[in-house]
Amino acid sequence: MKNEIKLTNEFKSKTTKAVLSIVLFIAVYFLLFLLVMGLTAVCVYFGIGLIIAVPKLITILLGIGLASLGILILGFLIKFMFKSNKIDRSHLYEISRSDEPELYKMIDEIVEKVGTTRPKKVYLSNDVNAAVFYDSSFWSMFLPVKKNLQIGLGLVNSVTKEELKAILSHEFGHFSQRTMKVGSYVYNVNKVIFNMLYDNESYYNAIQQWSNISGYFSIFVVITIKITQGIQWILKQIYQVVNKSYLGLSREMEFHADEIAAHVTGYLPLKTSLLRMSIADSSFDSVLNFYTGKIDANIKSENIYADQYALMHFLAEYNSFPLKNGFPEVSMEEQSKFNKSKLVIKDQWASHPSIEDRIKRLEATKLVLEIADEVPANVLFKDIHATQKRLTKKIFEPVKYKGETSFLPIDKFTQEYKESVLDNTFSKVYNGYYDHKTPSVFDLDKYVPLESDTELSTLFSDKNVDLVYTAVALKNDMESIKSIAQGNYQIKTFDYDGIKYNMKDASDLSKRLEKKLENLNKQINDLDILIYDHFLKLEAKQSKTPPALRNIYSNFFDVEKSFDSKLDLVVKLTIATHFISEITQIDQIKSNLADVKQIEYKLKKQIKDLLNDQTYQELITKDIKDNFEKYLAEDLNYFYHDKYDDENLNILSKAVDNYSYLLTKNQFEQKKKLLRYQEELFSK
Repeated sequence: MKNEIKLTNEFKSKTTKAVLSIVLFIAVYFLLFLLVMGLTAVCVYFGIGLIIAVPKLITILLGIGLASLGILILGFLIKFMFKSNKIDRSHLYEISRSDEPELYKMIDEIVEKVGTTRPKKVYLSNDVNAAVFYDSSFWSMFLPVKKNLQIGLGLVNSVTKEELKAILSHEFGHFSQRTMKVGSYVYNVNKVIFNMLYDNESYYNAIQQWSNISGYFSIFVVITIKITQGIQWILKQIYQVVNKSYLGLSREMEFHADEIAAHVTGYLPLKTSLLRMSIADSSFDSVLNFYTGKIDANIKSENIYADQYALMHFLAEYNSFPLKNGFPEVSMEEQSKFNKSKLVIKDQWASHPSIEDRIKRLEATKLVLEIADEVPANVLFKDIHATQKRLTKKIFEPVKYKGETSFLPIDKFTQEYKESVLDNTFSKVYNGYYDHKTPSVFDLDKYVPLESDTELSTLFSDKNVDLVYTAVALKNDMESIKSIAQGNYQIKTFDYDGIKYNMKDASDLSKRLEKKLENLNKQINDLDILIYDHFLKLEAKQSKTPPALRNIYSNFFDVEKSFDSKLDLVVKLTIATHFISEITQIDQIKSNLADVKQIEYKLKKQIKDLLNDQTYQELITKDIKDNFEKYLAEDLNYFYHDKYDDENLNILSKAVDNYSYLLTKNQFEQKKKLLRYQEELFSK
């Protein structure tokens, strides 16, 4: 296969750029290293000289401090050599050849076909994913490293045997060509620079301890920090070049690994599995979220993968996806059904190509091989149900329950989940019109009944639903193009609606799109008035006493009008507290917290209003109320004695989360009340 698959010109180009970025880093680093070595020698020489010349306590301390200046900077420059990256395996379950001979047989076949080495160990995880991984350090670039294979049971549970073979062939494909070693080098160089730019907590703790020994030492620690910040500024420029070349090569490596998989199984198994991954992943996450909500009730799952499989089938039925070989079959049309974006930006900062791009490249191989049997991948395991239960138990082990736990039967899980979905979705008559929008706000007092009525099927036709998704896409495109105009994207050109634009054209284009969006929103607003008119007439025909539709719309509009301004407090507070996750000078921390208090004053007023508002009473649980009362009880201090108060910060965080939750939940409940009332009208 190595001889069959030729590297594309794009792959070779990205590899060349990656090699050049490595050379650039080595040259810059070597120059910095020589300068720092010289500085260290000078500092140590004069430090010792000062101590010998004037042997007093103050000069001894100054001499040691001066000598430490060079040593500390040198330590900053070489600390990455002692940093190892050990993968956490606590969530993994190792399996041997004797445990699962059929799975190992498939792995052997792939290894033989691809022409690569066998994995050192094979692990099972919970994920809807597969990966090859290894413990790495700076020295991994020069020493041979044995790689391990990780297979997610959530993935195995979602694919056929042949699809799993294609996915594993893709993973082994990453290591089938010697050229791939370049990717490993760029990856490690990236990690080296990242270590010096962002992984400095232990280093700063160490120099802070050194600074605390003596006030004289602290003088040189301040100088050390200033010099290391200068080095970081230089490395940031290199990091962008190296990172961009790494990500560009990474995307080509994905295409290359896909082609290898296509040579093993043909392109169809990988294509169908890629299209199904979204529903498989969301099913697994939904099951986890479901049982997170059951912690207080002391309920857990005996087999979370059985729940995932049942949920995939329910979602397939709900979305009208056909089943093939026991799994939902998702088409390319369904994958991009609601994607109305016309903006194409060549994303230089994405590590993976889009699924659409991967499938196009796969189809271009035209490799179609005969598939022996399309049975579920679970058949590769001796006792898949026992294995699934074992890993399910591992998932729930860290959870602390308050009482004796019980398992929820699969049929009960499916029933409860269906009820939850149906409770949070709307009639299919709406055709998805309200899935990503709320009814437009208009002046009810100026509403004039229309002479003619519009049919329900026309109001919620595919054409009108497309208007909504076109508006959503247009708004997102417009924001992205504004961002391009502001220089936030490091690109020279981009495509919109099939036309190539330069970066300087972005501002004018965004203004044109803004007018287009205004016209589109007006069409949608007019359509929403037609919808209101239709249901108002329907209500009148049914002689509802008293008529409720206008009042429900009015209440919903009141919520909508204040929603953005209320939620804006959360955005402002999130931005204002971002410094807490960064290394910040103490004086700056105190200044920043003063700004936070100004926003908190408004937030506390809003929370008090929510607690007194009857609309929210059913939504406010005891836990939410208790946390709000803790937050409102006093003026919390988040920083004292040169340390953050984690307990008080946690109270603030919960208060913000609960406030945000109540706003969005209330908005949804009011929307649901409106749409459900309309459902009552058309169902009679």
